[in-house]
Amino acid sequence: MAQQDERNPRGTTHFGFEQVAVGDKQKRVREVFSSVAAKYDVMNDLMSFGIHRLWKRFVIDLAGVRSGEKVLDLAGGTGDLAREFRKLAGTRGLVTLADINAAMLGQGRAALADKGVVDVPLVQANAECLPFEDGSFDCITIAFGLRNVTDKDKALASMRRVLKPGGRLLVLEFSKPQTELLTKIYDQYSFKLLPLMGKLVANDADSYRYLAESIRMHPDQDTLKGMMENAGLARVQVYNLTGGIVAVHRGYRLD
Repeated sequence: MAQQDERNPRGTTHFGFEQVAVGDKQKRVREVFSSVAAKYDVMNDLMSFGIHRLWKRFVIDLAGVRSGEKVLDLAGGTGDLAREFRKLAGTRGLVTLADINAAMLGQGRAALADKGVVDVPLVQANAECLPFEDGSFDCITIAFGLRNVTDKDKALASMRRVLKPGGRLLVLEFSKPQTELLTKIYDQYSFKLLPLMGKLVANDADSYRYLAESIRMHPDQDTLKGMMENAGLARVQVYNLTGGIVAVHRGYRLD
């Protein structure tokens, strides 16, 4: 499906395939994630057949977090990335988990505590206007969160602002499959099976229908690469995973 502009001149934006007022999208996304928060990890395993764990492992390895570094896991959900980064950053480092959704933060707090991780600060924050000082972090990750942001350009600029010079941003997100056959298979899976799984497991078909639609409205690999460069990030690299169903973009703040 062709990529579409995030906004149009009439002050609307997309919520899945639906056009809504720009001011309404954040509320609608909050309702989706408040609805799915309790079943979030279970559904992730079901939807991806567990492969999401390999995708996240790739991001962790690519991030190259070292002892003493400061890391922001943005849209961090249930904290699986933050937990691993905490091990890598060590006692001299600091890992912060941030999410705009209070219900998801609650799930993250509980999941981290279950693993004995109690020293990760949790911050409710909007990616478009991060409440951190300039140059606060060595590394920022956002996994499966950027597509839900209303103004992605503003969010990328905000992330760059709070990176230290030399710091890196990694974006893990659904993207565009690289072959026509895979695209057809993926479309059938997304629009038929995902809502059905959502209904059976989470009693919420609509939120998982939105998930499928939001993926199709998200910028493809090359478009997102250009957006990151326009936000002032350099040396942006793209890594396609599972045939492009998912991609990781990594860029650096060099000034």
